[in-house]
Amino acid sequence: MDLIVNNHNIFEILFITFLSSLLLVPLAKSIANHVGALDMPNERKIHKVPMPRMGGLAIFGSFLIGYILYGDVTTQMISILIGSFIIFLVGIFDDIKPIRALYKFIVQIIAASIVVIYGQVYFNQITFLGLNLSFNIYTSYALSIFFIVSISNAINLIDGLDGLAGGVSSIYFLTIAIIAFLLGRTTGLDFFLSVIMLGATLGFLFHNFPPAKIFMGDSGSLFLGFMISVISLIGFKVATLTSLIIPLVVLAIPIFDTALAIFRRLLKGESIGTPDKEHFHHQLLKLKFSTRTSIIIIYMINILFSVVSIFYVIGDTQQAITLYLLLMLALLFVILKTDILYNHKKKKDKEK
Repeated sequence: MDLIVNNHNIFEILFITFLSSLLLVPLAKSIANHVGALDMPNERKIHKVPMPRMGGLAIFGSFLIGYILYGDVTTQMISILIGSFIIFLVGIFDDIKPIRALYKFIVQIIAASIVVIYGQVYFNQITFLGLNLSFNIYTSYALSIFFIVSISNAINLIDGLDGLAGGVSSIYFLTIAIIAFLLGRTTGLDFFLSVIMLGATLGFLFHNFPPAKIFMGDSGSLFLGFMISVISLIGFKVATLTSLIIPLVVLAIPIFDTALAIFRRLLKGESIGTPDKEHFHHQLLKLKFSTRTSIIIIYMINILFSVVSIFYVIGDTQQAITLYLLLMLALLFVILKTDILYNHKKKKDKEK
């Protein structure tokens, strides 16, 4: 098995997309400063000075360069280009001047629908532990659109710390690329997209790792989440542990964090879109870990899930499932030891 995709060596593709992103970041930074796309510090933010937040421009630009140089023209790819551009565009507008959450949600549904319905990127059956769940076409469309929108927002929600969303996404793209390689699917679109997205994200991460010089903004986080979810769905009419469930496991922290954020805000009687400072990465900062150490802790947790996912593909599935459950329980135990669901300190302050 060689390391060739679309008649090009994957290391060449990685290098070109990495270099493109690396060189586009200064341009994105200049544009952000020029149009006023700045993230201003406040009581909810970690940073202390205004930060340009259009880093997504470099990631998306590198993705386009990778596709133009190495990609093929297919209906699926065209649908992904259209959908991703719509997501990127609404993110750019939001980076310049915040858009209402409802409008962004509607645009996300439109972008997801283009990929699912026009590109026919969806699943119509889930097979897991001997269980087979089949869906009609309309249910398949609805579930797939929901999946894309959910993952897009999960990555967007965790983008609250230097290098967090970029690092988690990079680990995901690398894991899916390795799994596709091990399964002999190097000619697949999911492998190709994982490779160019890995290069594009790592190039940006060079500038975004703490202390960050630029933020990716919604233009980056929504686009990354969109591509992560689409790569999960590509080619999988039947979703199995090695196709749909493994990507979900690799994204355990963003998914846990998103679910707990929704529960936390409902418990407080707030809108689920209300921003706060109680996410998992904030909890690590409360435990007196530095920004860099907090990021590395989250990276290591993600890498553990990724390693088990790869082990599942090449090793004993029963042992891998056992390790998955143990890791999930350990993560849940750590999460519930924090104030991520309810801030007890604030409650005591109010009682005083």
